[in-house]
Amino acid sequence: QVQLVESGGGLVQAGGSLRLSCAASGSFSGTNYMGWYRQAPGKQREFVARISRAGTTSYSESVKGRFTISKDNAMNTGYLQMNNLKPDDTAVYYCNSAGTLASYPLYWGQGTQVTVSS
Repeated sequence: QVQLVESGGGLVQAGGSLRLSCAASGSFSGTNYMGWYRQAPGKQREFVARISRAGTTSYSESVKGRFTISKDNAMNTGYLQMNNLKPDDTAVYYCNSAGTLASYPLYWGQGTQVTVSS
């Protein structure tokens, strides 16, 4: 089992930046893959970014070039640096993880709200 706790959400103006954090506890191997999904009001939850323990990253096209995912393996904490934010980025952001790529995403955090004003 893995417990994930997000932090760092908030209100920001368009063009601004935010950094989300995801602190993991529990099974160390359960965070071999960590990432983020988001869900905007009235929309389905969608993939944002993912990183492996080895550092391999993957991004959705909508955030590529603006968001950067990283991971501190020693602290078992993941980060999502979000730059040049747009109103369309407004959503609840969920941290998630899994032990294998095939099972990703398996564990979920409670989510943190990001609101971008125009």
